[in-house]
Amino acid sequence: MKKKVAFYTLGCKLNFSETSTIARSFVDEGFDRVDFTEKADMYVINTCSVTDNADKKFKTIVKQAQKINEKAFIAAVGCYAQLKPEELADVDGVDLVLGATEKFKITDYINDLTKNDYGEVHSCEIADADFYVGSYAIGDRTRAFLKVQDGCDYKCTYCTIPLARGISRSETLNNVLKNAADISAQGIKEIVLTGVNIGDYGKGEFGNKKHEHTFLDLVKALDGVEGIHRLRISSIEPNLLKNETIEFVAQSKTFVPHFHIPLQSGSDALLRLMKRRYMTSLYTERVQKIRAVMPDCCIGVDVIVGFPGETEEHFLETYHFLNDLDISYLHVFTYSERDNTPAATMNGVVPKKVRSKRSKMLRGLSVKKRRAFYERQIGNELTVLFEGENKEGYIHGFTENYVKVKSPWNPELVNTLHQVKLKEIDNDGLVRFDFVNKKAEV
Repeated sequence: MKKKVAFYTLGCKLNFSETSTIARSFVDEGFDRVDFTEKADMYVINTCSVTDNADKKFKTIVKQAQKINEKAFIAAVGCYAQLKPEELADVDGVDLVLGATEKFKITDYINDLTKNDYGEVHSCEIADADFYVGSYAIGDRTRAFLKVQDGCDYKCTYCTIPLARGISRSETLNNVLKNAADISAQGIKEIVLTGVNIGDYGKGEFGNKKHEHTFLDLVKALDGVEGIHRLRISSIEPNLLKNETIEFVAQSKTFVPHFHIPLQSGSDALLRLMKRRYMTSLYTERVQKIRAVMPDCCIGVDVIVGFPGETEEHFLETYHFLNDLDISYLHVFTYSERDNTPAATMNGVVPKKVRSKRSKMLRGLSVKKRRAFYERQIGNELTVLFEGENKEGYIHGFTENYVKVKSPWNPELVNTLHQVKLKEIDNDGLVRFDFVNKKAEV
């Protein structure tokens, strides 16, 4: 009988891409991959440590696995596993914890899947995480997450990612192009480029600190790969999103008009405390440049509330800055203290109730911004990629500029691209549409 393995991924698109690569290594070893809700011989949890909630959720997921099969072997990998391996190993039911480099060799660390009396830890010093392992996620979605870069050389005072993933390093350009072509050959219609700091692409491409290529080189090369329908750029730092890249995306055959650009704060004083590499003036310039060449582009923003030292005036400065900026939606993060970061020892701790209130205000602003962006798109003819899940009798999809649409469930639409005319926003805040030519799949 084949052994069964199941996976659960916490955190970012990069984690999803790496989980898929790890899962394929199990399949190559003769395992059957099953859903995490099914009984398996082994459960692998890919952890995240960006927020306190991600830490806490790990224990809940372990308990879920134990309820399904109390005898199952449970392994933890990922960022939290690198940062606090002993803490994870002490969680009841956990048998194996692997760090940043070991996770890609997980099948080397398992034998007969007999449960351990205690959690076994294999975790390198983060300085040893200096080599690149390529990854991409397919099979779970109508889009693929393609990893092009890992690690980060920035020293933002709130962030543990450099401690969890090591220095900035990149996939070779040839391998990126090969992986992109492989993904498209499997019928995947959209590829999302992921990494820790993808704008830093090219650094460490061949094991050195130099930039062999730039992010713009990568974008131009991918645009020439035959068979790719859509390419989407995930989060990119504003100081690394150059005007030349924006201009190229505006006329690209395959890159879609959607940028997600971390801001973190609309207060220059807090940006300095965070050790971000830009001020609000540069951020405004980037948004204005995008709007000038792509008026219908979707622009998403990351923002942190409750950073140490954030006064009411600082918060209102952020709120008004975002309110006045022509953006499309927000991802709001409530600051949580991370061990071994400078911010954790800073003065001016913001009470958690205040953090929660500010977070709620910005989430309300995000709803308003998304609605306004959607309203501007009504009447436009756009292309929708339909997803594979039946949600309460509806199929959903996204336009190239990330407008979420809905239509009565039709399995024939799954993973197809269609021209539609956006019609109206429904009570769920999603957009209804008419097909321009339902028979003509793009």
